[in-house]
Amino acid sequence: MTAETIDPVTLTVIQNGLAQVCNEMDLAFCRAAFSPVISEAMDRSDGIYAAGDGALIAQGELGLPVFVGTMQYGTQAVIERVANPEPDDVILCNDPYLGGTHLMDVRFYRPFFYKGRLYCWLANTGHWPDTGGMVPGGFSARATEVEQEGLRLPPVKLFKRGVLDAEILAIIQSNIRIADQRIGDIQAQAAALKIGDRRLTALLDRYGEETVTAAIGQLRRRAAQLMRAKIAKIPDGVYEGEAFVDSDGVVDEPLRIAMKITVVGDEMIFDMSGSSPPCRGPMNSVIATTRSSVYLAMKHIFPDVPLNAGTYEPLKILDPKGTFLYAEYPRPVSGCAAEVSQRIAEAVFAALTEAIPDELFAAPAGSSGNFALGGSDPQTGRSYVMYVISGGGYGGYAEGDGLSNGCSTIGISKSQPVEVLEQYYPVLFHRYALHDGSAGAGASRGGLGLSYAVSVRRGEARASMVMDHGRTGPQGALGGADGGPNRVRFQFKDGRSYEPEHKSKDQDVTIRPGDVVHVSTPGGGGFGDPMRRDPAKVAADVAKGYYDAEAARAHYAVVLAPDGSVDAAETARLRG
Repeated sequence: MTAETIDPVTLTVIQNGLAQVCNEMDLAFCRAAFSPVISEAMDRSDGIYAAGDGALIAQGELGLPVFVGTMQYGTQAVIERVANPEPDDVILCNDPYLGGTHLMDVRFYRPFFYKGRLYCWLANTGHWPDTGGMVPGGFSARATEVEQEGLRLPPVKLFKRGVLDAEILAIIQSNIRIADQRIGDIQAQAAALKIGDRRLTALLDRYGEETVTAAIGQLRRRAAQLMRAKIAKIPDGVYEGEAFVDSDGVVDEPLRIAMKITVVGDEMIFDMSGSSPPCRGPMNSVIATTRSSVYLAMKHIFPDVPLNAGTYEPLKILDPKGTFLYAEYPRPVSGCAAEVSQRIAEAVFAALTEAIPDELFAAPAGSSGNFALGGSDPQTGRSYVMYVISGGGYGGYAEGDGLSNGCSTIGISKSQPVEVLEQYYPVLFHRYALHDGSAGAGASRGGLGLSYAVSVRRGEARASMVMDHGRTGPQGALGGADGGPNRVRFQFKDGRSYEPEHKSKDQDVTIRPGDVVHVSTPGGGGFGDPMRRDPAKVAADVAKGYYDAEAARAHYAVVLAPDGSVDAAETARLRG
């Protein structure tokens, strides 16, 4: 069967079948993994990639969007470097410069053979809680070279024909913290790919290799056609936007992302060459992550375009060499996937808001809130590394307010339940609530961020964090106000209080029982002039405690009576 003769029903069934293979891999990975960051926060992704060029064939809706591009480029690196892959091999790689993100995102690749011939690759990425380095969790805010961030592994066969290589495993376990627990994540990650092998074999057996191959080609062409049709609706022209990273963690100066987008017919050209030069600290971005950030931004704007390599064919990304968005060895990169990627997406949104306002929204929180706590529990005698992901507010949009405490821009990773964290680690959460007052004002306001407070119950621990939007909050759009910024504060038992010099980045802060870490994540930007917001909605927000009556007057020119109702006369006077 050829692509021209395949019928629409069969095409749709195969499309959904490929996605289901990925979904089942994702679910198997989550359910078997030991680490809460994978099993609860779902910081992982699985996909199917072409045998020849590593191009994305399918990724399920349960996978992190930021890995869409990176795993494609990572598969290409494996194809180039691994000679003669065999059935049941599993290749491991976490090298950021070979199609990766940061060192904690460990990628597994399994060659998929059908009837004795290499047909495609199955791959997944899982965030390991630790891969060694200067600080527990790997998010060293002051690293100046990648070796300080952890163990870097090129493509190596961890499983050879299904047998785990004990020597390579020993090297890994000798260089990371909490090594005894990683075997559970390793086996879960490999098992997920094995399940994908079974399910994809069943799909090919049912519909035939010729039909499935024809469908894959057709799906790629259709995705490219749909993306081109979306782009064609954007007026031709040059659109510019920018976004800023607070600092690189070493030098306390902001890093600028300069985004220039040229729309010509049904193609877009992305030029980031005007961005800041490479930085000393860990906020450099490898090119695979930079490209993937643009891809996921466009998928946010046009969510109905199917997900495969064809989706991104009309998007031409110029390599921003000479900037911090094109990191080369040995630049540190721990903040690239979780933080810089979201600033890149924010710059894309800012550039296109004027061109297609009905498709866009104000900037979301744009930070994963990476917080790591490492120590030893004197009650059990065991060491631990707790890694926490936080949500934040989404930006307002033409049709409504932003979501509060939503997942980060780059994926579906969610905050782990505090009950699970308290069960796994000797910690206690004193507060877990919305970040009141963090919503950017607008005709449609932004969503609220998250506010939590945590302490250790036993022993001594080291806290490290690589977050962002601490200097300024997420951008408002079309007259909307910026969202509230990220805040981190340490309150020590002896009465001392400490806030990081770099606002959202620090490392090796020692805490003991009685010390409390307070974290408040950013709110989303507002969309449209706040004076256009319905006063009744403002009153409802105040009643819910999202902000107070004073803020309602200051940001929306809405005056509330003592009973909480709108003082219509005074509000009309203020609004003119």
